[in-house]
Amino acid sequence: MGRAYQNRKESMAKTSDTKAKVYSKYGREIYVCAKAGGVDPAGNLALRGLIERAKKDQVPTHVIDKAVDKAKGGGGEDFFPARYEGYGPGNVMVIVDCLTDNPNRTFGDVRLCFTKTKCKIGTQGVVSHMFDHSAILGFKNNDEDAVLEALLGADVDVSDIENDEGKITVFTPHLEYFKAKQALIDAFGDIDFEVDEIQFLPRSATPIRGEDVEMFEKFLNMLNDLDDVQNIYHDAEY
Repeated sequence: MGRAYQNRKESMAKTSDTKAKVYSKYGREIYVCAKAGGVDPAGNLALRGLIERAKKDQVPTHVIDKAVDKAKGGGGEDFFPARYEGYGPGNVMVIVDCLTDNPNRTFGDVRLCFTKTKCKIGTQGVVSHMFDHSAILGFKNNDEDAVLEALLGADVDVSDIENDEGKITVFTPHLEYFKAKQALIDAFGDIDFEVDEIQFLPRSATPIRGEDVEMFEKFLNMLNDLDDVQNIYHDAEY
């Protein structure tokens, strides 16, 4: 499972947009998270993790503060999550997560990315059943048994746990995210999480080569150019 996570991260790194685009996506996600769960990171674990991740990705403090301050006002745009699924070149399975204030516009933009690169957009659920919707928490620790004991003691459903050269990575179902994170903090104090994310992890991989690789890269680049697109998950293996 960890290898699939790394594969996705590497492919996303190759298609990352400009810094301004990254800042915009973080700002939108922080605003939505703060508006939904409260602006105090101490009482909103999702917001706390998101802010920590933004800082590690070198998002400036003023961008983060502006998004939180905007949520304090209670007004502003109403963004809604939208998820699109389908098949890319070589029958690669793809999930596209968006935050949008205009679902009709976003659907049209995403569908155009599919059709222009010979991909096929499908109905919701067409490929997501082949992914695990997982929370991933990674931090420095070398006592796998103690970590597992802390999680199980808090009645957390642990899907997998990996220990790689002093770094523990815990995988749980996405609905267990808050419980798992709080259990680890309670057991080990204020942890500096190197990985703190909720993702779709593919259960298998689809190898692609030749022209399919080039077309798939074009497809990912087109999606990343859309302001509404937050995350792209796939099972492609280069």
